Amino acid sequence: MAIYTTSLSTPIGEMIAGATDNGICLLDFKYRKLFPAIQRRISAGLNDVFIEGEHPLLDQLRLELDEYFTGTRRKFDVPIHPVGSDFQQKIWVALMQISYGSVATYLQQARVYGDEKAIRAVATANGMNGLAIMIPCHRVIGTNGSLTGYGGGLTAKRWLLNHERSNAGGDVQAWLFQ
Repeated sequence: MAIYTTSLSTPIGEMIAGATDNGICLLDFKYRKLFPAIQRRISAGLNDVFIEGEHPLLDQLRLELDEYFTGTRRKFDVPIHPVGSDFQQKIWVALMQISYGSVATYLQQARVYGDEKAIRAVATANGMNGLAIMIPCHRVIGTNGSLTGYGGGLTAKRWLLNHERSNAGGDVQAWLFQ
C-alpha cells in the first residue's frame, strides 16, 4: 500500500498532504526544515512509500481545509492517522483538546502530560507533529504569552491564531498576536 500525496496551496503557504486508507497521515509545510525527517518517520512507521497521486481522503481534506480557511469549519472530520512514538501520540492527543480560538502554553501541555519537567520534550513532540492545523500545535504559546516556534513559521502561526480567534467571535483587536 502507498501513501498518496498532493500539494495544496493555502493562505499560509504551500503544504503537502498524504493519505492512506486509514486516514490522513501528513499535512505539513512544503518548505519546513523538518519536513524530510517527518516524511521518513511516517514512511518507516507505516512501512509504505510516498507517491504522488489522488485518494478520496485527500479530496475530503481539501474540502475541509477550504471550509477551515473560510471560517466555516472548526473541527476536522476526515480521519487522521498520526505516526509517532507513544510519547508523541500522547502529546498530540492533548493538543487536540485545545479548543478552536484558544491557546495553551507548553507548561500547561507538560502538566496535562503529568510532568512539568517534560516541557522541552513536549515542545519537541509538538515540533514533530506531521499534521499541521489538524493537530493544532499552532495553539501552543510560550508561558510569557509569546509566540514561539512553529514549523510553518511565526507569520503562519500568527495568521492561524488570529483567524481562529476572529471566527470564534473574539475581538481580534484585543488579541495578543497582532
